[in-house]
Order: sequence, then C-alpha cells, then structure tokens
Amino acid sequence: MSALRESLGFLTSRLRQVGIFVALILIVILFQVLTGGILLQPQNVTNLVVQNSYILILAIGMVMVIIAGHIDLSVGSIAGFIGAVAGVMIVHWGWAWWLAIPACLLVGALVGAWQGYWIAYVGIPAFIVTLAGMLIFRGLTLITLKNQQITPFPNELRALGGGFLPDISGGTSVLEWLTVILGVGGTAAILFQALKERRVRRKFNLENEPMAWFAVKNGFIAVLMLIITFLLASYRGTPIVLIVLAVLVIVYSALMNNSIFGRHTYAIGGNLHAAELSGIKTKKVTFRLFVNMGVLAALAGLVFTARLNSAQPAGGTGFELDSIAAAFIGGAAVQGGIGTVAGAMIGGLIMGVLNNGMSILGLGTDYQQLIKGLVLLLAVGFDIFNKNRTGSGGGSSMGRRFKWKTTPPATETSTPATSEPVAVDAK
Repeated sequence: MSALRESLGFLTSRLRQVGIFVALILIVILFQVLTGGILLQPQNVTNLVVQNSYILILAIGMVMVIIAGHIDLSVGSIAGFIGAVAGVMIVHWGWAWWLAIPACLLVGALVGAWQGYWIAYVGIPAFIVTLAGMLIFRGLTLITLKNQQITPFPNELRALGGGFLPDISGGTSVLEWLTVILGVGGTAAILFQALKERRVRRKFNLENEPMAWFAVKNGFIAVLMLIITFLLASYRGTPIVLIVLAVLVIVYSALMNNSIFGRHTYAIGGNLHAAELSGIKTKKVTFRLFVNMGVLAALAGLVFTARLNSAQPAGGTGFELDSIAAAFIGGAAVQGGIGTVAGAMIGGLIMGVLNNGMSILGLGTDYQQLIKGLVLLLAVGFDIFNKNRTGSGGGSSMGRRFKWKTTPPATETSTPATSEPVAVDAK
C-alpha cells in the first residue's frame, strides 16, 4: 500500500510528463476501436511513420526554439523552398543526389543564419522575423519553381522519404529479421540506459522514481517497442526515415540533457536576464538555435520531396502549425524554459494519429482542423492549469496527501536560498 501511495504521489507531481503519454495511449485505443482495428494494421503503422516523419523532424528543432522562448513560423516555407532547390539541382542541373543533399542542408543553414542574425543580434522579435521569412521563402519557392512542379527524382533520393532497409531474409520469412534485431536491440538499450540512470541518481542521493512506477513504466515501454517492432516487421520492415529520425532523437536528446549548449538553452528560456548576468552568451545560443532550425527544416523538406517524388509550389504549407502544435502538446511551455525532445515526439505522434484516424473514418478537413485546434487548446490549457496547481510552492494537494516530497527536507546546516543568479559555465 505504501508503494502504491508513493507512486500515486509521484505521478501527481509529474502530471505534465505522464499526461501526454497517457493521452497518446488513449487516443490510439479510441481510434483502434472506431476504425475497426485498421489503425494498428502493419501497413497503416508504417504509413503513420512515413507520413509524419517530416513533422517530427521539424518538431525537434521547434521544441528547442520554444524552450529558448522563441517561435519559428517559417519552417514550412523553408521546407518547401529547399524542396524546390533540390528539384532544380538534381533534375535541371543534373547534380548527383549525394551532392545535392549536403548542398541543400547548407542552404538551410544559411537561411537559419539569416533569420538568426536578425533575431539574436539586431533584436527583432522571432515572431516578426519568421513571419517575414514565411512570406519571403514561400515567394522564393514560387519563383524557383515558376509555379510548376519538378519531377521525377532518382530512386536513391526517393528512398529517403519512402524506402526501407533491405530484407536480410530475402523475403522468405514472415517477419523481416533486420527490423526484429533492431527493435529488440533498441528495447534492450532503452532498459539498460534507464537502469544506469537510476543507479547514478541513487548513488548521488538525487530524487528518484518509486520502484513500482519505474518497473511499470519501463515494462510498458518495452512491450510497446516490441509491438511496434512486430508490426513493422510484418509489413516491409524498417523505413529508412525512421532510422534517420531515431538518430536525430538520440543526438538531440543528449544535446539538450547533457551538454552546455542544452543547459544554456533552458536557462535562456527560464530567465533571459538571469542567464545574461550568469555569463551565458545568449545571442550566440539564439543564433545557433535558428541555424539548427534551418538545417532541420531543410532535412524535412528533402524527406517530404523524396516521399512525393515531386517538388511542388505548395510544398510545406501548414508544416509550421503542425510542428508548433506537436511541441506544445508534448509539454513545452508557452513562456519557454520547459520542454523535451521526447515530449515533442509524443506530441507529433498524437497529431499524426489524429490525422490518420480521422482520415480513415472519412472526416473532412474541416472537422479535422476543428478537432486538432481543440486538442491544441486543451493541451496549452492543461499546461497553464498544471503551472497554477504547482506554482504555490507546496505542490499539489493530492501530492501532499500522498506525502511525496519533490524537494529534500531542509536541514540545520542547509544554506538559505537567495534570489541572486547562479554562475553558469559560459563555454
């Protein structure tokens, strides 16, 4: 009973993080029932991954920008512009695909640097700069394509958006074994990392999850990973874009959690003035964030163009709204300073499942837009409610009832807290 009370107290103190994951599970179950089991068919699960990959890529960069207290409205237009540039390079100029891809990423970095300069060093708000960028790069897309689509692209580039890893069984097995190996290996790695982090936190007497919740959470994640592995292996295996996305999630999660740059990003979003007084080079961090956003927008544009096998004048339209919604639904705070890459991925999957499920049910785009808007409003409203609920310093009443202590008790030798900024390494 005490373990249950401790776990419930912990869950109430982590309502924001746990809530979005529970919401994803409930939405999947709802549409699985409403669609008569179509949602979790192996082919549809693969389509979910491929169709939402470019939004998830954008959401990684977007959540970093939002954590720093900014916003980027131009990512959809940049993605469309990079798709147009790729079409001109490969189809019209005859460039090799392996040369065009890094060239497009470089163009994306230059676009991000252009916007980052105005935001970081000139001081124009990101909302205005990126709103202008949305119009500028949409116009450049139309100029580059001359209002006509460019097609076709080589098979090697198309594989980035819709290709699969090779089947090592030669098509003779019911399951694609390379996907099984990757899925089981990935699950084992996640469990190993979770156990390692728990041991480290216990070693240094840091706040830790109750053992009951730790076991339930990681057991559920492992089962979920194995189910997804089975579904992918039952169709055509692992999409190449899923490997790209997995690498990005691992790299950027490590960057935000374990690097100086990540800590500085959180510090800027939490309190810009305090970050400046602490010696953080806020302008440089902001500039780099938008350069990174430009590169990820370029990658998303390449994935989208490769999937369609066409560079289109309307390419990327609305991508910025879906990526922003994914970040906020995934737990990013409107004021900045809060958010995770993993949360943005869950938010993006919620949006993807909503889109896919409603399309299967035959709902028109009018109702789809209405429902997605309501989901976004509820997510941000929940964020505000959760902040007000825990903002009084004592945690929630339910958390206090279950006696879960989110901060260590004060001791006679403890140093009183001060309001002065703490020095942060500015390397």
